[in-house]
Amino acid sequence: MPAIAPAPQHISQSQRPLLLGTMRTESAFDEIPVIDLHGAAAADAGARRELADQIRDACVNVGFFYVTNHGIPEPVTLHALDAAKQFFSLPDDAKTELDIHKSTNFKGYTALLGENSNPENRGDLHEGFDLGWEQFEDGASRSAADDGPMAGANVWPDEAAVPGFRAAALAYYHAAVRLGQFLFPLFALALDLPEDFFSDKITKPAAIMRLLYYPPQDGAVDDRTIGIGAHTDYECFTILWQQSGIEALQVLNTTGKWIDAVPIPGSLVVNIGDQFARWTNDVFKSTVHRAVNRTGAERYSIPLFFGTDYNVKLEALPSCVSEDMPAKYEVVTAGDYVKSRLEETYAHSK
Repeated sequence: MPAIAPAPQHISQSQRPLLLGTMRTESAFDEIPVIDLHGAAAADAGARRELADQIRDACVNVGFFYVTNHGIPEPVTLHALDAAKQFFSLPDDAKTELDIHKSTNFKGYTALLGENSNPENRGDLHEGFDLGWEQFEDGASRSAADDGPMAGANVWPDEAAVPGFRAAALAYYHAAVRLGQFLFPLFALALDLPEDFFSDKITKPAAIMRLLYYPPQDGAVDDRTIGIGAHTDYECFTILWQQSGIEALQVLNTTGKWIDAVPIPGSLVVNIGDQFARWTNDVFKSTVHRAVNRTGAERYSIPLFFGTDYNVKLEALPSCVSEDMPAKYEVVTAGDYVKSRLEETYAHSK
């Protein structure tokens, strides 16, 4: 991923309106914007500013957007997809050997109906496999000082059972992490902050990737058992690859209507999570979404949940507070916030 060229370290308020003055109204969106990242590496600051404005509008009014020209090579994605297909086709006893509830650091396999994202539902109709930071060359994980309770080794299926699984999963993981780091200067511009504002906050980002498998779901199945129930994500933002031709992801607008996030070939979906919403004092929108696979086909997806370094304090950003809009949330560290949410999800003891 090319580096974003340097730009002036501040934006005059005489040149741009105060960010809070552009906050959304409660008008309902009926589509999800598509943003071409081609101009993100341009030397022209105006091109990056225009791109940041598009991201800003999407984050403020929708909380979701597609990105094209994102820089993740298609073969890397397809190899990860093939690895996921091989893993989820293993016998149940081979997969449950890696059950996430046996892990102390939220890594491993989640069985069908093993999660329930919406407490009003009966369970999520998907299987998952979670992994975090690991250098492929030496297998090193980061220390507890870097990642807190999320630190520690990944678990992997036997190489003989799923040849190339680890290599394919990590190749996609690191490509998606690079994309996440590439997006942060644009988010900074969108928030009227210096482009390098987040640079020292994502040196060892807390990024968790999931490989997900959704079996076909009959249309007559109870709506309280679906692929993933209505929820918001925990981290700063999610980068999602979803399978072309299989519609499942839906985003809730302000009138309570579910808007389909139809897969667009060659694109990824980016959505704001609760960590970023909290950090921006709810200027950026963490939008409720769900997945319902009633296509009659198997569905696979790969989300990467991108957070900051563990010890970054989520104190309301300076462009997101005013006398009329004071900070809403107590200050917590990013890692402790996400840890508490993961513990709720996976029922780990504290």
